[in-house]
Amino acid sequence: MDNLDSIQSSISYLRNDTSPDLIFCDIQLSDGSSFEIFKQVRLSTPIIFTTAFDNYAIKAFEVNAIDYLLKPIDVIDLEKAITKFQSREMKKGVDIETLKSLIPTNPKSFKSRFLVKFGEKIQSVSTEHISFFFSEDRITFLQTHEQKKFVLDGNLEKIESQVDAEIFFRLNRKYLISSESIEEISVYSNSRLKVRLRNCGDSDILVSREKVKSFKDWLDR
Repeated sequence: MDNLDSIQSSISYLRNDTSPDLIFCDIQLSDGSSFEIFKQVRLSTPIIFTTAFDNYAIKAFEVNAIDYLLKPIDVIDLEKAITKFQSREMKKGVDIETLKSLIPTNPKSFKSRFLVKFGEKIQSVSTEHISFFFSEDRITFLQTHEQKKFVLDGNLEKIESQVDAEIFFRLNRKYLISSESIEEISVYSNSRLKVRLRNCGDSDILVSREKVKSFKDWLDR
């Protein structure tokens, strides 16, 4: 069994191996919505989607889903989904005990606070108060809704893996934002989008072209 965590790695894998028995797919991957995978790769493989939210159900069943499991995943619901898969007389080479060990039945833990330092003092900033993260001159910062800015250890890639992708979105190499930070979105050249953030002096924030679709999906959930 293979574990993939991004749209691009999944597309590459499925284009080279189009015969997996069954796909377990989280709706929100590291680089956007997994629905983008199935727009680019045609599959007859059955899919069981997992997510912490229930507003994707109709969309999931439009792309060959046989079940839709809400996190935290209940073992009984997992068994029912596998039984449904097997009862459809599809491929039988799926061991339920192996699946139980691979699929977390508890939600992924995300950081709820970041420890920051200013001068000789330190404090903890709740993610609820964070407007956006950004990188500048190889230094990573967080900015709060109250316009306070703090230096963080680690780069945006590390921080992106620590926060909930339902709440924060990576616009480009420089910005990781919350939906509450958005003041305005406008269409830009070459099918890109320009985003204006509240209390941000950068007026030229562009959404990477390859992320426009997943950004719109993130906003429209």
